[in-house]
Amino acid sequence: MKTARHEKIIELINKYQIETQEELADRLNAEGFAVTQATVSRDIRALKLTKMPVDGGRQKYAIIQNDTNELNEKYLRVLKDAFISIDRAENIAVVKTVSGMAMAFAAALDAMKWHEVVGCVAGDDTVMCAIRTKDDALVIVDRIKKIATSVR
Repeated sequence: MKTARHEKIIELINKYQIETQEELADRLNAEGFAVTQATVSRDIRALKLTKMPVDGGRQKYAIIQNDTNELNEKYLRVLKDAFISIDRAENIAVVKTVSGMAMAFAAALDAMKWHEVVGCVAGDDTVMCAIRTKDDALVIVDRIKKIATSVR
């Protein structure tokens, strides 16, 4: 029964933009699976489902394809949530973040392993990123702006 329910959950989250455990439970019940929110919560953990952003600032359940994908989503979320502004001086990008978030931003940026980024140094609300070339710096500044201003 659990295997069939898990298969149905995967089918439902691929077919619909399911945002809550309650919505998933309602859809499962409509499909003939008698479930509670607690059962759905356990299934979500067992299937390693995560929420991912969709248009309009909403989120939906999705399957984690692999650990790298999951980590990249988390890093992108940190970049979006912490970002205030970015500027460039030659091959150095200077990022202003929410107070206390510069280290998380720098760690996320380093973890993204972009070949253009040599490394980052962070304070409380400022990150300095050493970038290989001036041209690479233009690319990185543009990439960070796009990530930070994309729909959350």
